[in-house]
Amino acid sequence: MEDITLTGKQKSYLRSLGSTMDPIVQIGKTGISDTLLTSTKEALVARELIKVKVLQNCGDDPKAALEELATAADAALVQVIGRNGLLYKRNRDPEKKKKIELP
Repeated sequence: MEDITLTGKQKSYLRSLGSTMDPIVQIGKTGISDTLLTSTKEALVARELIKVKVLQNCGDDPKAALEELATAADAALVQVIGRNGLLYKRNRDPEKKKKIELP
């Protein structure tokens, strides 16, 4: 398990990148299932930064659900606004061309 600690400047940079993104993962009434976790991990490998939406029918508190998902996916929770959150996980695969360079 990797310790992901982001500085304020790095979080600010990631928030600016995430402001125009659409949510690609949605947490619904089933909460954080194995399928949701797998798709989240795959999205993080492909993109490094993803936006997650907690739907109204999710019984969990949005912040708690996003924190749980970030922990399970071994990612950093960059931001929570309302029912949306940003997750970041650096891709260490040297074959990947698109990488987010943090300041």
